[in-house]
Amino acid sequence: MTSADDPYSWDDPHRLKERIVTELVTVRERSLTYTDADDDLLVRQHSPLMSPLVWDLAHVGNYEELWVLRAVGGMAPLRPEIDDIYDAFKQPRRDRPTLPLLPPGETRRYLCGVRGRVLDVLDGMDPEAMRLDGPDPLRVGGYVFGLVTQHEHQHDETMLATLQLSGHPGLVPEGGLPTGRSIGPVAPEIHIPGGIFTMGAGAASPWAYDNERVAHRRHLPGYWIDRYPVSNGAFATFMADGGYDDPRWWNPRGWEWMRRSGVRAPLFWARDGDTWSRTRFGRVEPVPEDEPVQHVSWYEADAYACWAGKRLPTEAEWEKACGGHAYPWGDRPPSVGQANLGNRAARPAPIGAFPRGASPYGVEQLIGDVWEWTDSWFLPYPGYRSFPYSEYSEVFFGESYRVLRGGSWATHPTAVRRTFRNWDYPIRRQIFAGFRCARSEV
Repeated sequence: MTSADDPYSWDDPHRLKERIVTELVTVRERSLTYTDADDDLLVRQHSPLMSPLVWDLAHVGNYEELWVLRAVGGMAPLRPEIDDIYDAFKQPRRDRPTLPLLPPGETRRYLCGVRGRVLDVLDGMDPEAMRLDGPDPLRVGGYVFGLVTQHEHQHDETMLATLQLSGHPGLVPEGGLPTGRSIGPVAPEIHIPGGIFTMGAGAASPWAYDNERVAHRRHLPGYWIDRYPVSNGAFATFMADGGYDDPRWWNPRGWEWMRRSGVRAPLFWARDGDTWSRTRFGRVEPVPEDEPVQHVSWYEADAYACWAGKRLPTEAEWEKACGGHAYPWGDRPPSVGQANLGNRAARPAPIGAFPRGASPYGVEQLIGDVWEWTDSWFLPYPGYRSFPYSEYSEVFFGESYRVLRGGSWATHPTAVRRTFRNWDYPIRRQIFAGFRCARSEV
């Protein structure tokens, strides 16, 4: 979606408007699908780490109203009394069930009212203002619509994490995935030669977030990176070898967290005799050895890498391994044969399932399946400028959050690319996160 190969060219505002309508319809259908449930399930908090689903649903509508209707459309607030309720920075997740939230039916009506006006704003927008050389950065390339669309897709992924935590079966449908390839007992590595590469998003990615900018040149020494994400089977070997019992492998803070929390396996895993089972959207099933491991914290990923005689890649190493295009395979948006995205099957695909999605170096499954923890803190790039508001990225910079890359099976294709940066606390496990390993050349 970031090149001239895209059927909706950034240089044709009329076709761009068609694309935006399609994106808005797609994301709203997704949000309503994940909240097509009994009111009781929507208003309950299933974990203090997550919001009630009905809060997420109203929040995406309020966010859309703030940025499209008010900031761009110049409209008066529709429901000014709810702004504080759905302000993610004013309301911690643990407190949101106590707020006077809109009931589910009223929430859906509010979203419908906002969306109708949003389409009116889009219809009335001067096409010339949407050109990439236009004067208003909120209108350039339809940025404001990309902002709200990606934001809603991100909350849709959060909704899926909430539904997983709820333990209720039958809420998330199954689907089919391609088969994987046998990789043998030792996962193969790919050598990435040293040299200079361009990191971050440039003008070809007008919907990229502020933290992905500015594109800049970086030099990296040569290194090795795993061809595939670490599998459940490989992680189970780490566990069987006493990985959770040996402080040699653990970051000191991670060792303290692990001992205090009692963590002994990835989240949602349970021992079933001599094997492991997992609970996935209310269904108990054997842990498939050939899937990328998910629901592990950064500390667990780091411990595994140390046990394996490796380390986690930096985010620069991860991005360089993708190659220099919007995606590992090039500039065209993801196809079903290249990556597991958009909740096709409610789980990661088997290792080796997407050879067509390999990077020019031969690294596979960099996009989709599981978010991949990196060794990097979430910090600004050289030349960073906050846009359109500091609370999206700037307030999170520092040595508290680790960067994740690549998206997961639950991430929509619109909300992921080579340069996309996610971040979270190193103890978080409810997200659909896994990892791959790297090691230095010498």
